[in-house]
Amino acid sequence: MGWAHVSTGDLLRAALKAGTALGLEARRFMEAGELVPDDVIVDLVREHLAAMPSGRGVVLDGFPRTVPQAEALGAVLAEEGRRVDRVVLLEAGEEVLVKRISGRRSSPGGRVYNVHFDPPRRAGYCDDTGEALIHRADDQPETVRKRLAVYHEATAPLVGYYDAEGVLVRVDGEGDIARVQAALLEAVGVAHGSTVASD
Repeated sequence: MGWAHVSTGDLLRAALKAGTALGLEARRFMEAGELVPDDVIVDLVREHLAAMPSGRGVVLDGFPRTVPQAEALGAVLAEEGRRVDRVVLLEAGEEVLVKRISGRRSSPGGRVYNVHFDPPRRAGYCDDTGEALIHRADDQPETVRKRLAVYHEATAPLVGYYDAEGVLVRVDGEGDIARVQAALLEAVGVAHGSTVASD
């Protein structure tokens, strides 16, 4: 579809790596498995969207995470002449999520593996660079459980918020990749079997 993929997690990690004031401020929240404050995230997203062509579609990944963020996002999008067309809720059980997230390993160059579903050929090392893989602090099982508790408290209310807006679509995220992808494409209005460009 040629849409831009905007992951607030990636934006925050880039800010951390660059040592920006935003990155340093966010570090202590991320490593504790807590949500980064709304104003920091909203400003980061605002800057990123303002630098993009107004006609290009955007997939926001990991944002908004609270109702106040959703309200602020609506205002930011209105400033840019945009709006939320669809919100996809990928649903999976808590133990499935803990296994998936805590299984992630990242290479310093950015490639991501999963020890359960997409392991490297040589355990603990990147296939491309040979560098040792990193198990990020926010992917540790105990931190994942804290993040899920925060989700239930702060993010779950978004389901009702966007359902009331008439833009929420639920997708079962526990199936195999092909089935979940087909359901996701259908949820965003792309016919199954269509070719989708990725950025």
